[in-house]
Formats: sequence, structure tokens, C-alpha cells
Amino acid sequence: MKEGHIILRAPAGRHALESTRSARRPSRGWPEATEFALETSATDAFNVQVDELDRRDVARIASEPDVEAVAPFMPMKLIAPKDTLADGVYEPKEGGEIAWGVTAVGADMSQFTGEGIVVAVLDTGIDAGHPAFKGVELATKNFTGEDEADTHGHGTHCAGTIFGRDVAGLRVGVARGVKRALIGKVLGGGGGSSEKIVSAVQWAVDNGAHIISMSIGIDFPGYQLQLMHQGLPSLVATSQALEGYRKNVLLFERLASLMNARTRPVVLIAAAGNESGRDQTPPFILAVSPPAVSDGFISVGALGRAHDKLAIAAFSNSGPKVCGPGVNIVSAAIGGGYRTMSGTSMATPHVAGVAALWAQKLMKQRNLSADTLRSSLTAFASTDMLSGGFEPQDVGSGLVAAPK
Repeated sequence: MKEGHIILRAPAGRHALESTRSARRPSRGWPEATEFALETSATDAFNVQVDELDRRDVARIASEPDVEAVAPFMPMKLIAPKDTLADGVYEPKEGGEIAWGVTAVGADMSQFTGEGIVVAVLDTGIDAGHPAFKGVELATKNFTGEDEADTHGHGTHCAGTIFGRDVAGLRVGVARGVKRALIGKVLGGGGGSSEKIVSAVQWAVDNGAHIISMSIGIDFPGYQLQLMHQGLPSLVATSQALEGYRKNVLLFERLASLMNARTRPVVLIAAAGNESGRDQTPPFILAVSPPAVSDGFISVGALGRAHDKLAIAAFSNSGPKVCGPGVNIVSAAIGGGYRTMSGTSMATPHVAGVAALWAQKLMKQRNLSADTLRSSLTAFASTDMLSGGFEPQDVGSGLVAAPK
């Protein structure tokens, strides 16, 4: 039985760079077999190919010398916000204010604004008419096949935290000097797929992104059910779902590795996940979920305020590389207002915004690379603002800090 697969090929020195389109058309609504050339130079281009394959095809293609990974399409879902008592519509205070997350990471004290840096947000889209985005060049692309509008509000909220402008004295944006942003709608009412995510990463890279922010997780149960609905017994479906899960993690790892080797730096930042329950009885803690768990990604945990200190959020998964403010975060809402949300997906845009500030500084010093940018985020992160008794594996290097 044939199934939709993603094929990741190594830098183009070993194969043709020309984009090709297969004459074959796969069934079940998958896109045409397509190959995309991701090119910035002859030494660091790489190709993403989408095709319908059976097990024999997979084995044959995986043995080709330039193939880095072959993985089946897997459903992806939004790392949904976690409700807290304060989440909801937010009314700005008279006289202006700075969102607490912006202050916590020190962006309000930084001389850098993210100017000259291109940020991509792969999420539920954006309300481009929100006044917080006035003056930002927004390049948008819809990968879902649904309405291009952000009907959820998650993508709009994340974008506001990264580069939102001040409105009526309220500052929500960490890197409000970013002038160009790439907005990929990869999640619709029915979620998304790993094929759409990889295609969106390809689009973002091809359009000049330095930083790619995403709050997306693999929907393992959804994939298992999908296989069972195709007629596979439960045990077989579970086994194949596990194999697909492993191959997709490897795919994202190899993708990050190839991007790290590029001449133009691209850094992938992803939410660690909200599945833990430190406040439950009995308490439980889960590890970082994919794709954030993949090597080469900067996975992000969430912190909340605890009196005059910060503490790991009860829902935040364990094992992130760094943390960001992620509880009761004020940012843009669809329709023009503001609202608060909580989640590692709220912490992730804080880290992406801080990354834009560091990227501007490193670019000014002529020292911008994927390695120097990742190193700056982790090396200058700190646990000084955290309340005592935290577990090191829960917070990674700690809260990210903006450059002075």
C-alpha cells in the first residue's frame, strides 16, 4: 500500500538543483509528487521531495547516497494554550505598560530591536489588520487548504509577542524593530501534517528567514487511529505509528542539521509541550515532545511569576534547552484587541524575539551564524530569577536574556 512520504536530500553538490514535478498524481488527496530546491548557494542548497511510496520504494530511496531521511506524513497538532484563571480578554491600563514577559527577558533595556532580521512564524496564521502589526511587511502563505484567516488566534498572539508594535502605550513585542516577517498558516481546524510543516520550513528558508518559531507537536494518537481506520489491527497500527514517529523525529533532526550547515544562518525554535501536570494528584511530568525534542532545535519551556521570582509552569514539559515567560502572557488578539494566554507556545515567541535581538547584535559584529546565535541564547540564559527548589532538567539553561 502506498503512503505519502517526505524525502529529504542532502546539499546539491551531489545532485541536480533544478526543480522537477512528477507526472504521477497520488491518491487520497495528497499533493502531486513535487521536489523543491532550497537554494542559497551551490554548496548549501538542499531538497525536500514529496511523493507516494510503498515499503519497497522507501527502502530503495533510503539507500540513495544523497538521501538524509524518508518519513511518512504524520498528523501534527497545535500545542494548545493552557487555561489559567487570568487568561482571557485583556484591557490595557491607562498611561501605558510593558507586558511582564518583555521585562522579564530584558528586552525593554536592550539597545537592539531585531532590525534587519527576518522571523518566520509557522502557526494558525495572523490577523494582519491588527494595529500591532502596522508597518511590518508580512509575507503570508496558507498551507492548510482552509481559509487563510487566523480563526483561532494562536498565531496572532505569538506574532504579537515576537514583533508586535506598541499600541496606545502597551508594549507586547520583544523585537519590535523586525520589519519583515513570514507567516505560514500550517494549522487549520483539522490540525496539520509533517509534510505541511517541512514544506513551510522550506518556504521560510527560501524567503530569507533567520529564525523560525513554531508551537506544533506530532499527533501520535491521531496517526494511530488513522492507520486503524485504514483497516490495520490495533497492534500493527501502533507498531507502524511508532515507526513513523521515529522517522519523523529523525527527519526533523536531519533537516535542522542541514540548515545548520548553510551559509545563511537559520535557527529553529519550538515549544516543549504542555502535557505535564505538576499540580495534579498524583503529579506527573512528561518529556519534551517532537519536533522540539529533535537535535538542532531550541526547545522552550514556560515560566510563570511566583511573587518576586519565576517558577516553572505546572504544565511545562521537562527537558527544554531554555525557558521563556509563558503564563498569563498579554499579546494581540484577532479582531484588534488583546488577550492573555498561557503555554510553552507563549514562551516560544519570547525566545524567538530574544533570538532576533541577538541576531541583530551578531550581524552588526559580523559574527552571525546558527552556532553563535544558539550559543548566545543558551550561554546568556540564567536561573538567577528562578525561585529555589527547581529541577535543572525542567528549565535547561534557564530564562533567556536579551543582549544589552
